[in-house]
Amino acid sequence: MNLDSIQSALRESALDGWLFYDHHHRDPIASRILSLDPKAHITRRWYYFIPASGEPRKLVHRIEQGRLDALPGAKTQYSSWQELHAGLANLLQNQKKIAMQYSPNNDIMYVSMVDAGTVEFLRSLGKEIVTSADLVSQFEAVLTQDQIASHSAAQRAIDLVLVGAWAEIARCLRPPSGVDRPDGLTEYDMVVWLQEAMRREGLVWENGPDVSVNANTSDSHYEPTADRAAPIREGNFLLIDIWGRLDSPSSIYYDITWTGVIGREPSKKEQLVFDTVRRARDAAISVVESAFAQNRPIRGFEADDAARSVIRDAGFAEFFTHRTGHNIAHEIHGSGAHLDNLETHDVRRILSHTCFSVEPGIYLPEFGVRSEINMLTAPGKAWVTGRIQQELVRI
Repeated sequence: MNLDSIQSALRESALDGWLFYDHHHRDPIASRILSLDPKAHITRRWYYFIPASGEPRKLVHRIEQGRLDALPGAKTQYSSWQELHAGLANLLQNQKKIAMQYSPNNDIMYVSMVDAGTVEFLRSLGKEIVTSADLVSQFEAVLTQDQIASHSAAQRAIDLVLVGAWAEIARCLRPPSGVDRPDGLTEYDMVVWLQEAMRREGLVWENGPDVSVNANTSDSHYEPTADRAAPIREGNFLLIDIWGRLDSPSSIYYDITWTGVIGREPSKKEQLVFDTVRRARDAAISVVESAFAQNRPIRGFEADDAARSVIRDAGFAEFFTHRTGHNIAHEIHGSGAHLDNLETHDVRRILSHTCFSVEPGIYLPEFGVRSEINMLTAPGKAWVTGRIQQELVRI
C-alpha cells in the first residue's frame, strides 16, 4: 500500500477519506490495494479508514484483532453490534464525504462490493458515501513500466502464434503432395494447437482460446470442447479470439480477435459487415487517441459511443450486443474503465498508463465479426499495441 499516493489522490478528488470494509473476502479490491493476504481467515467484519490527511484508523473484532496489524494506524476493537456502531461513528468522526467500493444504482458493478445495509447505516450517521471507482482504477489499473513491457512481450508472441494458426489450418486442409491429409480438423483441434503454441512461448491464460466457424462465430463467448466442436472446412467463415500473458506475478494480458475466410473470397455481406466493424473499431481508437493528444479527460462510455454510432448508422445496431472494450491488467478483465455505454454507463476515466481492448462486433444469425485490438495510454498519447486487421484473412 502506498499511503502517500492514496492520500494525495483523496485530496485531489476533494474527498475526506476512503473507507475499506471486508467480511469473508467480499471485497478482493480492498485486499489488493491494501496489500493484505487474500487467503487470510476472515470471519468477522473489519474496517480501515484512510483520511485525506493524517493517520489511518482501524476497527477490528476482538477475536480477529490482528487482522490489520500489517497496516499503519491506530486500532479500535469491538465485540457487540453496539460497540461496532459506536466504533464506526468514532472512526469517521468529523468526516463527511467518504469513498467506498460502492456504485450508485450499481451502474459500475465491478466495484460494487459494499452491501446496502452498511451504506444505509453510514448514511444514518450523516456520511455522504460516494463511489471509489476512479480511485480503484488509479490504484489497480495503472501499470508500471515492467508491466507494460510484459504486455509487449505477450503481444509479440501471440501475434506470431496467430500467423502460425492460419498456416496450420491451410496445411491441414491442403497438405503438400505426398503428405497424408488429417482425418478432419475441428474448432477444438485448433484450440489445442493454439494452447500448445502459447505454452511454448511461455504464456498462461484463463480458458480458451476460442475458435469458431460459420454460425458459431455469432456467439461472442463461444467455447468449443472435445465433445462439441464443428469441423473446419473449405468455404468456412472463421473467427479466432486469443489471449494470454507471461507466467509472472504482475504480467499483463494481450487479447485479440481476428476473422477470415477459408479457400474463397468473402461474400458481399461478409465484406460489408467486416468493413463496418473495422470502421467502428477505428472510430473508438481515434476518439481515444485524440483525447490523449489534447490532454482531455475521456470516460469509458465516450469511446463506446464512437464505435456504436458507426454500427448504428450502418443499420446493424441490434447485432452489436456487448460493450466496445474492457480494461486489461493482470486479470483479463481488469479494474479500470471499460469502453461501455450499453451494459453499463461507464463514467470512469480512461487513465494514463492503462491498457484496454477495443473490440466492436456484429453478430448476424449466419456469422459474426469482431475485430479486437489493445491500446495503451500515456500522458499526451494513446496507441494500438499490436497488429491491426485491415481486411479479412484469406486462408
